Amino acid sequence: MTIEEYAVADRDAGPYAITTGPDGALWFTMVHSSRIGRLVPGAEPTSYELDSGRGPTIIVPGPDGALWFTEYHAHRIARITTGGVIDEFALPTPDCGPYGIAPGPDGALWFTETAADRIGRITPDGQVTEFPLPVAGAFPSAIVAGGDGALWFTLNQAGALGRIGTDGVIALYPLPTEAAAPVGIAAGQDGALWFVEIAAGQIGRITPDGQVTEFPLPDRAARPHAVTTGTDGTAWFTEWGTGRVGSITADGTITVHSLPTPGSEPHGITLGPDGALWTALEIGALARIAPAQPPSL
Repeated sequence: MTIEEYAVADRDAGPYAITTGPDGALWFTMVHSSRIGRLVPGAEPTSYELDSGRGPTIIVPGPDGALWFTEYHAHRIARITTGGVIDEFALPTPDCGPYGIAPGPDGALWFTETAADRIGRITPDGQVTEFPLPVAGAFPSAIVAGGDGALWFTLNQAGALGRIGTDGVIALYPLPTEAAAPVGIAAGQDGALWFVEIAAGQIGRITPDGQVTEFPLPDRAARPHAVTTGTDGTAWFTEWGTGRVGSITADGTITVHSLPTPGSEPHGITLGPDGALWTALEIGALARIAPAQPPSL
């Protein structure tokens, strides 16, 4: 395995979430400096400035060819075109703390409202609908479209996962481990979903019918934060607390790799346009993780 780091901002900018855009570039949020960054592998990074204090968090490609992201501190959903044009959309519920966001199967974006115990839906033209959760203080966090046509999300403070259909019907699935504090979630190729338990130091897997399996990490204090899946179905995750990235196969085999810079605080992780895994490091860099190339003859 080869891991290389690429500086994309100063140490105070806070690269946080990362995704691959429709233009073949990596797009990432800088939560502390309120900027959106763009990097074509092998080129110099560029960035786009938001108004101060926006706190951009999760970013994903939308159904309209633009990138969509949450503004956690400004309580808005925003959109940026591949040319850098930005639009922002206010939400009906004040101080709702939008965090996770994902494209849905219905052509809309679905997002979580951490401080309002709601799941939101926004159309590409900015029409917002909110769906209240059946539990208070749950802190809904990451969200992703599952293979079953629904959206799945983590309930960080409720120790559970949730599922919402495009009709707004919600079901909750408590986790076996109490106070596990799930955060990141990603859809697997086999129809199940992978998620990380930041407080329990475990990786979890849930099937569409709600069957949960948990896999303890070698270091239970690793603070796993985000997760994505590779082309072969392996799930990759970040260990925010230990400066490592790890992988887990369908049979539960876990491998971890230390990042070059100690204390780099990896957050988001995604499959890049070049086929490698990329993770955002809060120290102002992106890291590229790829299988080592065999020596040439």
